[in-house]
Amino acid sequence: MQKSVIEKLRKNFEDYRHDEGGLEFWLARELQELLEYTEWRNFEKVIEKAKESCKNAKQSVSDHFVDVNKTIKMPKQARKEVSDIMLTRYACYLIAQNGDPRKEVIAFAQSYFALQTRKQELLEERIAMQERIDARKKLTETESKFSKLIFERGVDNQGFGRIRSKGDKALFGGHDTNQMKKKLGIKSGPLADKLPTITIKAKDFATELTNFNVEKGDLQGESPITKEHVKNNSEVRKLLQHRGVKPEELSPAEDIKKLERKLKKNDKKLLP
Repeated sequence: MQKSVIEKLRKNFEDYRHDEGGLEFWLARELQELLEYTEWRNFEKVIEKAKESCKNAKQSVSDHFVDVNKTIKMPKQARKEVSDIMLTRYACYLIAQNGDPRKEVIAFAQSYFALQTRKQELLEERIAMQERIDARKKLTETESKFSKLIFERGVDNQGFGRIRSKGDKALFGGHDTNQMKKKLGIKSGPLADKLPTITIKAKDFATELTNFNVEKGDLQGESPITKEHVKNNSEVRKLLQHRGVKPEELSPAEDIKKLERKLKKNDKKLLP
C-alpha cells in the first residue's frame, strides 16, 4: 500500500473519530462509509460477527457496541430517525477483522485499529502497574514513620518486627509474616513486594491508623502499641471480608522490582 494512500486513510479514520467529554468513539453508519460498504444490511452482518468475537473474547458487548438513534436529513427538508451504534476502538478493530479482507481499506483498518487497541491495552496495563508501585512506595513511607514513631516510645527494631508480624497475622487470618511468605512462595525480600495492590493498600491503611492512634493516645511501649496495631489490622480485615476479599487467599503479584523494570520497558512502547 502506497504511503500516500496510508496517510489519506489515516486522516479519514481520525476525522471520523468523535470525542465527547473524553469519550472516544466512531459511529457505525459513518464507519460503513469508511469501509466502503454500500448497503447497511450487509454491514450489519459484519457488526453481528464482531459482536460474537467480542463475546468469545470474554468482553462485554454493551461496553463496546452502544445502540443510539440519530436524525438524518431527507429531501424537501424532511427528517428521518435511524438507528446507529457507538463503537469503541476495540469494536472497530473487531469489525475490521470480520470485514472483507480483499478491500484495501479493510486491510488498513485492521492494522490501524489493532495498533491503537494495543496502545490502549498498554496504557491500561501501565496505569495498573503504576498504581501498585505507588501503593508500595506509600506503604514504605508509612512503615518508616511507624518505625521512627515507636522507637521514640521505647520499641527497638526487633520489637518493630514483632509488632508488624502480629499485625500481619491479624490481617491475614492467623498467618504471620513468615507464614505468609512461605504460603506465597517468597524466598527472599519483603512480603509486601509480592502482594497485590489491594493488600498493600490494606496494610498501609491499618498502619496509618496505628500511627494516628499512637500519637493521639501517646501510647508507650511494645505491648499497648501491639494491641493497637492488631486491632487496626483486624478491623481492616473485617472490611475486606465484608466485600468478599480474604487477603491470605489472593495470589502473589509480580515482584515490585521486576514490575518497575517492566514499566520502563512498556513506556518505550507507548512512545510514538
